Amino acid sequence: MTKPRILQIGSLTGHPPADAELAARYDVLQYWKASDPQAFLREHADSIEVVATSANIGCKAEVIQSLPKLKAICSWGVGYDSIDVEAAQSRNILVSNTPDVLNDCVADLAWGLLIASARNIGWGDRFVRANHWENKVGSLTLGTRVSGKKLGIVGLGRIGEAIARRGLGFDMEVGYHNRRARSDVSYNYFASLVELANWSDFLVIATVGGASTRGLINETVLRALGPKGILVNIARGTVIDEPAMVRVLTEGALGGAGLDVFDKEPKVPDALKTMNNVVLMPHVASATHETRRAMTDCLLENLESFFAKGQVLTPID
Repeated sequence: MTKPRILQIGSLTGHPPADAELAARYDVLQYWKASDPQAFLREHADSIEVVATSANIGCKAEVIQSLPKLKAICSWGVGYDSIDVEAAQSRNILVSNTPDVLNDCVADLAWGLLIASARNIGWGDRFVRANHWENKVGSLTLGTRVSGKKLGIVGLGRIGEAIARRGLGFDMEVGYHNRRARSDVSYNYFASLVELANWSDFLVIATVGGASTRGLINETVLRALGPKGILVNIARGTVIDEPAMVRVLTEGALGGAGLDVFDKEPKVPDALKTMNNVVLMPHVASATHETRRAMTDCLLENLESFFAKGQVLTPID
């Protein structure tokens, strides 16, 4: 029996078994290996109804436009700002992601970054490894208590809610900013980002990426968070005005930061690498065995559902 054909935009390196599992089920056209991508698309355009991709690779408008029979784009990951959703929807092309399965692990890492930033965990680890403690070379500055503080969340979606619930376990007061207030939660709503930042001890960014949120956390917001405030970002690097963040941190006008994402990944501003009040991670919030397995399963289930029923199980909101 002939296997259904899919166009895979890039290798799913975030979960090593994923590529082989796709190849076992489908006739996979490996777009990322094409020496001439445009010629490759022209050659196979009439045989491609489904694209498989990932949140970090996406699917550009020119690829969509080159595939006249395209009916579905199935993505591995929760973010879809790298997919030209408008181009897809203009042709009624289905777009799916892998929501929910990564909420807890992303929220866990947000909290790891928050606590590590507040309590100097990264700095302390380097301090001990360099034998500074043993040799009595200097000392760490005092950290910041987490319990009982004010937790601000930008983007109270699925992941934002998971972050908020963890805050309640730390006896924190929770506030949030969305485009509009939610009637199903009792957290404090702030229509103004500046007001939320001014209120917060910790500000966690959990909003969507893309053009609508680029530079949302600007210098005014950062300065409102203040010299004792700590910023955590597990959303997209583009959401923060990165040069402004570096400038405010350098001045001491922002207390610290825990960052899993950056504006021009994998490029990270050199200044951030020298700051003991900044904790850096290489965009790995969902990177656990359990979550990456679940993400791959969700992608495979979306593909299977489309080929069987013409529908995807987790269309984007």
